[in-house]
Amino acid sequence: MPVEITTLSNGLRVVTDTMPRLETVSLGLWVGTGARHESEREHGISHFLEHMAFKGTGTRTAQQIAEEIEAVGGDLNAATSMETTAYYARVLKGDEKVALGIIADILRNSEFGRPELEGERQVILQEIAATRDSPDDMGYDFLHDAAFPGQSVGRPILGTPESVGRFTSGDLRRFLGRRYGPANMVIGAAGAVRHGNLVRHVEALFGDFADKKRTTGERKAKYVGGVRFSEKSFEQSHLLIGFPSPSYQDESFFAAQVFSGLFGGGMSSRLFQEVREKRGLCYAIYSSAWSLSDTGLFAVHAATGTGLMTQLVDVVGAEFKRAAEQAPTTAELERSKAQLKAGLLMSLESSSARAEQVARNVMMHDRVLTNRELMDKVDAVTAEETRAFAAKLLSNKASVSLVGSGKRSRKYAELAAATVGT
Repeated sequence: MPVEITTLSNGLRVVTDTMPRLETVSLGLWVGTGARHESEREHGISHFLEHMAFKGTGTRTAQQIAEEIEAVGGDLNAATSMETTAYYARVLKGDEKVALGIIADILRNSEFGRPELEGERQVILQEIAATRDSPDDMGYDFLHDAAFPGQSVGRPILGTPESVGRFTSGDLRRFLGRRYGPANMVIGAAGAVRHGNLVRHVEALFGDFADKKRTTGERKAKYVGGVRFSEKSFEQSHLLIGFPSPSYQDESFFAAQVFSGLFGGGMSSRLFQEVREKRGLCYAIYSSAWSLSDTGLFAVHAATGTGLMTQLVDVVGAEFKRAAEQAPTTAELERSKAQLKAGLLMSLESSSARAEQVARNVMMHDRVLTNRELMDKVDAVTAEETRAFAAKLLSNKASVSLVGSGKRSRKYAELAAATVGT
């Protein structure tokens, strides 16, 4: 069945991807608002609002919300990212109206009562505390701060104890009214769903939802680069090295993805082979290319014993330079493309992944990119484009974070910054 898209009169878009052989439906509402749309005072409010949406409405308590979705065997969840917030569910065929009714209620009628607000504040403070016990989380927070200092895209999505500690019900309502509106939303569904039926349900639940005057733009991200570190000691030292990378709108987006695959994307990648297989310097090492609407961040992450950090930095630096100077072999390039294409197609065997993909495509491109389009874009990447991408990375100042080496963390972070990049 083809993907279908309908836009309601208030601007709310509905997109479905029917999978006839399934007996379940995955659906959700994606809002084009996330952590980067917050002012400094609002740091963490998108995530706080996502939590509070489940804490009771004018007609349902938090317990009733949980009981109602589970009474039909479904599940309900939400997630906040840098540019979007999603509220999603999975239910049996025919129960889409139940799930949509709950999602509509929690977004339009949440009460943000003081007891619930204070209780969830404590939950989020514990969530923040947990990240400070995780060297991985600390490392990525530091890396983003080094790359985009003083900017919303460089701040942790969860907020800080100080910012979370001051939010009021009024703050949540003002942010909701300013940032949540039908023209800024997409409802996506995949599985055993009929487009016309879903549109009728959405029209009944959201048709009278009107856009208020709201902020639509955000400050353009500006990559800076630098060094961040923690002197807290862990069993292993976590090294992260980052550079500016293309947005998902950029023509070089797919070159970045293919390069990431051959550089650090699997067991056959250069970093895995050189760092782990040949030298035994760490258990895991990988690269990633993360993209937003106007920027991105290419990152390498590895963890090793503190005594091996100097060797690790030297090898990673040498591999970056080799990638910038020598184009990959045909075999390397084709392996990376195969991994990228297979990962995409395998993920789409899940209705949840397909619902998210079509919703995000409509939000980002105002249409759904076909699998054939995506495969063709991956296949079109050349070896020289990946080499040029690596060279462009190294023309920038590196962003480096180091967590776990105690008093030596600063030394190793500065060594990595001096070894890689300009």
